[in-house]
Amino acid sequence: MALFKTPDLSSEDERVLRQIHDYRAELADILRMPRRWAGGLRRSMLARAIQGSNSIEGYDVRLDDAVAALDDEEAMSADEQTFAEIRGYRQALGYVLAMAKDADFRLDVSAVRGMHFMMLSHDLTKSPGSYRQGTVYVLDETTGDTVYEGPPADQVPGLVAELMDEQQARSAADPLVCAAMAHLNLVMIHPFRDGNGRMARALQTLVLSLGGIAEPAFSSIEEWLGGNTQDYYRVLAATGAGGWHPERSAALWVQFNLRAHHIQAQTLQRRYDEAGKLWVAFDDLLSQHGLEDRVADELFDASLGFRIRRSTYVRRAGIEERTASRDFAKLTDLGLLRPVGETKGRHYIMGDRLAELVQQMLSTRESLVDPYPWMRERLAAVPAGVR
Repeated sequence: MALFKTPDLSSEDERVLRQIHDYRAELADILRMPRRWAGGLRRSMLARAIQGSNSIEGYDVRLDDAVAALDDEEAMSADEQTFAEIRGYRQALGYVLAMAKDADFRLDVSAVRGMHFMMLSHDLTKSPGSYRQGTVYVLDETTGDTVYEGPPADQVPGLVAELMDEQQARSAADPLVCAAMAHLNLVMIHPFRDGNGRMARALQTLVLSLGGIAEPAFSSIEEWLGGNTQDYYRVLAATGAGGWHPERSAALWVQFNLRAHHIQAQTLQRRYDEAGKLWVAFDDLLSQHGLEDRVADELFDASLGFRIRRSTYVRRAGIEERTASRDFAKLTDLGLLRPVGETKGRHYIMGDRLAELVQQMLSTRESLVDPYPWMRERLAAVPAGVR
């Protein structure tokens, strides 16, 4: 048996890789300094990873429903099936984050199958934790055509075992490249009846963490992949050519992942800077209007587009219901929040005054740099494929 092999990096790839690590090192230095907004930013990044990976699979996930799953709260708008998928992915991602800190953790076949069970245990018809027993085909939903056929089912156990052996061997390649190859091989093996894409993306985040990439919540590219789904399908199609062909080059796939890391790192750096500016503005508002410090977290969440629930605020701030009601009334009067819905199902969103603050900040936002400016045109010529 054989897996897709790690390609040699070009000088262009090496340059992009250095830039990514420079971004990551700068962010790591910043995160070592305590900031009030770091926790909220980390929470939002985890939610974006959950949202992104599930959206690729066709689940319409609102960001604050992903946050609700992180906070063990009820969904705000997701239906029962979608929220079950969100919670399953949240459980698997929580496992990834926990194991990244465990010096005794061993990434092996049992760990992968356990992650799959966590992800899909809400639906036993999908055989969570068990390998598929038959041939797997991936269809283009728009045409009904078969766009990918996985390797025979009897090869799956050996291929997954080989992949895990490769991970334990700790390749000399850069962790970003190793993680990309783990993702590629697992999604191409397609070992399970369902959830293969989400599993491959979660595995990528885990391999990054085990490879020493700090702050897994800030190193995942799942958000970016969720926002670039068609390109994601196209690069898999270009790499796999419709079937299990590990003899093919994975160079474009690695470049696609480096591009994702580069742009996501820029995005994180920009969000961190913008969060700092917002909190300075919040401090001015709190001082000017005699607001309590505790409301700043709610303003920050609202500025990210979250819907704010009173019950969440009560729990997070450790206050009584009537105190929360007074706080929300004042924030509403000032135009910082706006109530939506009736009393029982009421929530709050960004008000006009807060929206003005956010818009002022966004007006000075600089454009992101594409490290592979030629790639979009190349991918546009490739039909979408593997899921």
